[in-house]
Amino acid sequence: MTKGDKLLIVFVLILSLASMGYIKSQGLSNKDKYVSVQVNGEEIKRIIFDKSVVGKTIPIETKYGYNLIEVGDNQVRVIEASCPDKIDVKQGYISRIGETIVCLPNRLIVEIKGIDSVDGIDMINY
Repeated sequence: MTKGDKLLIVFVLILSLASMGYIKSQGLSNKDKYVSVQVNGEEIKRIIFDKSVVGKTIPIETKYGYNLIEVGDNQVRVIEASCPDKIDVKQGYISRIGETIVCLPNRLIVEIKGIDSVDGIDMINY
């Protein structure tokens, strides 16, 4: 292995680490995010985090069951559910883009997504 090979390996490693750092800082940032509430694969409610929704509870009642969602300061959780195991209630708060709460018996998905200014695609879902 020559000196040029070693320099190339070091350069590629530094470039890779810098790229990972950039993607983590930009793609996983927690600003400009919202909650997407989906039932049976269709978005039924979109909640944008702001001071007016902190502490509010949102009932989701469908033919599949009942869930009560609580919105906190840049976080959300399910506090009541009609499903038998209540795994979604036990999960607690989620606060980062890409995190989800799933209630299979009620076909409910609560997901935090990022608001994007470029073509409606955030970096996590792209």
